[in-house]
Amino acid sequence: MIVVMKSSASARETGAVLQQIESLGFKPHISSGEERTVIGIIGSDRKVEPAAFDGLAGVERVIPILKPYKLASREFKQEDTVVEVRGRRIGGRQVTVMAGPCAVEDRAQVREAAKRVKAAGATILRGGAFKPRTSPYAFQGLGKPGLEILREAADENDMAVVTEVLSVQDIPAVMEYADILQIGARNMQNFNLLEEVGKAGKPVLLKRGMMSTIEELLLSAEYILSKGNYNVILCERGIRTFEKYTRNTYDISCVPVVKKLSHLPIVCDPSHAAGDRDLVGPLAKAAIAAGADGLIIEVHPKPEVAKCDGAQSLHPDQFDTLMKEVSAIARCVGRSI
Repeated sequence: MIVVMKSSASARETGAVLQQIESLGFKPHISSGEERTVIGIIGSDRKVEPAAFDGLAGVERVIPILKPYKLASREFKQEDTVVEVRGRRIGGRQVTVMAGPCAVEDRAQVREAAKRVKAAGATILRGGAFKPRTSPYAFQGLGKPGLEILREAADENDMAVVTEVLSVQDIPAVMEYADILQIGARNMQNFNLLEEVGKAGKPVLLKRGMMSTIEELLLSAEYILSKGNYNVILCERGIRTFEKYTRNTYDISCVPVVKKLSHLPIVCDPSHAAGDRDLVGPLAKAAIAAGADGLIIEVHPKPEVAKCDGAQSLHPDQFDTLMKEVSAIARCVGRSI
């Protein structure tokens, strides 16, 4: 349920509503828009009676939210959320591009990748220091030394860093070096991890699980939001179907559906969806045309010798070309990169 305050409501009247919510055993979540303040009432499945707020000064109306995700819904917040990271804005008119290698392998590789993707227009450096792999014998990442390499390369090129956190124990180390904490597809419903990154406070990039519905994605985002962290970025990276010609099936319809249901920004990962660098470009362009707020793309200086996902990683020259193409599409839909 949400309480919509009048545009003329005073801070004292809003405070009285917050006090009433807490006295009933619930937790208030405030969304301040351009015209009025909306207060979400979150707590348990116990029903809240609208009459408890009808008589309070400054209250315009009380509206039930029927969707299971409350704070992520458009009912709670009509305006699009814009997540700010080191001066970059994810959401709104600007389209943000995150790019870099799948995994951090060594300093020279990451420095070269960062230099090239920044020159092409990317503003956020991606790279995995901790890698969740299907096989226990595959390259698992460099760990904390990988985080140090990422931060160094990003600072050299005035970029932000997004990297994956695999467990609650890894959060402090990743927090020290990264600007955005990524929750991978395999951890989308790791609810303990979601709650802890919610408490951590830094922006979170939440990837859709490989067999998850859009509603399940939004409910996972709700775990983070409910802990007071409203800087959540959703990510469509393809889902598992019967199709064998791509690594995953790219659900492009997820973008407009999320835009309709939620105020949270959404970016797309064509690299993991495709599994084939020849498909990354078309899927990236489709994402921008569909309304995505950004892209996260794998770029490796030498994809042919990459320790992880080389087949889907673009060569820097290919990334240069793609950035020109997606920039043109962004302009066609009234946005910019």
